[in-house]
Amino acid sequence: MKYAEGNADKLKEKFWKALADSPYVFLELDGRPDTAVVMTAQLDKDANSAIWFFSHRNSDFTKLGGATVNFAGKGHEMFARFDGTLAEETSRERFEQFWNNFVEAWYDGGKDDPDIFFMRLDLGNAEIWSSELGVLNTAKMALGMYVEPKAEEQHVKSTPL
Repeated sequence: MKYAEGNADKLKEKFWKALADSPYVFLELDGRPDTAVVMTAQLDKDANSAIWFFSHRNSDFTKLGGATVNFAGKGHEMFARFDGTLAEETSRERFEQFWNNFVEAWYDGGKDDPDIFFMRLDLGNAEIWSSELGVLNTAKMALGMYVEPKAEEQHVKSTPL
């Protein structure tokens, strides 16, 4: 199968919008599928090379290192799998930027809870799929007609985020 490298920028832009609209992902340490949990990605529109997460000090994520993320957008219009490297985020400014009531609900001690582990995922490569085939191609699919070339345009593999 060919991969539509020419559409990488367009698909990446759609991916970031879909992730901002629904920032829930499955995060897992590489080689450790038992660590996969749903996390809320904290996004900075001016930082497209990292994503932040709040976790607990007793979580496996404190081991840091390689990680993989799986994402499905609202309405299943966008899917992605991407990798990166987890590092502890020590910037208080970043912490304050992302702290909100939804995060606070997970920590009894609020911002000063000693159980908070704040981390950053420095992004690596991604595989992105868009299911936006359009009405004509959806009708072709319903009739069993060939649509693979159009579907290839909605996929990009091994692209840096």
